[in-house]
Parts: sequence; C-alpha cells; structure tokens
Amino acid sequence: MRVSREQVAENRREILKVAGRMFRERGVEAVTVAEVMQAAGLTHGGFYGYFKSKDDLVAQAIAGALASAPPLDDLAAYMATYLSPAHRDDRARGCAVAALAAETVRAPGEARTEMTAGLRAQIENLSRKMPGADEAERRRTAIGSWAAMVGALILARVSDDEALSGEVLDETRAWLEGRLATA
Repeated sequence: MRVSREQVAENRREILKVAGRMFRERGVEAVTVAEVMQAAGLTHGGFYGYFKSKDDLVAQAIAGALASAPPLDDLAAYMATYLSPAHRDDRARGCAVAALAAETVRAPGEARTEMTAGLRAQIENLSRKMPGADEAERRRTAIGSWAAMVGALILARVSDDEALSGEVLDETRAWLEGRLATA
C-alpha cells in the first residue's frame, strides 16, 4: 500500500519528535532505531525510507529539538523556567543542549553541525535581550549567561541531593539576575 506524501511527512515529523524525546531522556547510545520506530507507531523496516542512518536521525532530531525550544520573549521568565525543578526533572522535553551536548562531542559531523547551529541561534537570540553598551558586550553577556544556565541545569540533574540540586538552580538564577541588573 502506497503512503501519501502528506502521510510520509507526518510520519517523519512523528519519528523526529519521538527520537528527540527519547534521546534527551535516555541518551543516544541507549536508544535503538527499532525503539524509536515502535514508539512512533511504525515498523523498523521502514526506517531507511525516512533517514540514511541512525546518525542522520540523531542530527535531524537534535535540529528539531533545538528548533522547538520555547521562545525568548521575556528574559527573566525564560531564566526562571529554564532554571526550575520542573525543567530539571523533564529531560525528555527539556533542553537538548543540556541533555545531549556531552554525547554530541563524540558524534559524527552532522550532529555537531546541528548543535553548533543551535548554539549560534541561542547566542543570537539571547544577545538581542541582554543589556550592554554595545553588540560585543551583549554577546559576551549572552554567552556567559547561556553557559551558566546550561551548566547549572546539568549540575542540578547530576546531583542525587534534591536540596543541593535546587540550590544550584536557585543560586544560578539569582546570580544571573544580579549580573544582568547591574549590566
């Protein structure tokens, strides 16, 4: 039975959505193509009709996860949401950078290329919202703030001490708010 182009496109979107969640939650190496296809409601045999390889799927899932990040309309609200226990606890739908950066370092070129594109886009988005006397200062503040936020989320997730984990999030948010208020 032939599948319409619209259905192929919808299946591909679903595979990418499912893969993005599974990779963020469990890690790329812990997730098989068969598991992704099953979770998407499709057969494993059809995978190569959508992607060249698992590496291709990883790269495209990273791109999709980064593109689906919440908008950066209100910087304070964004930081509060990003540095929250709810975000810390929801790896499957949380920040792809915090969840996958360490694995992407060792991934083939396409995944790193997509992560780099996402990093550039986030720095540009943050730079537009940051205080500063000029573009270079706003970019520096954006890079430092993003690095602090991602690092704090990773540290909060790795801790098995909930109080320490919460403290890392709260103190990073307070530190950033203080730095941005004086910039």
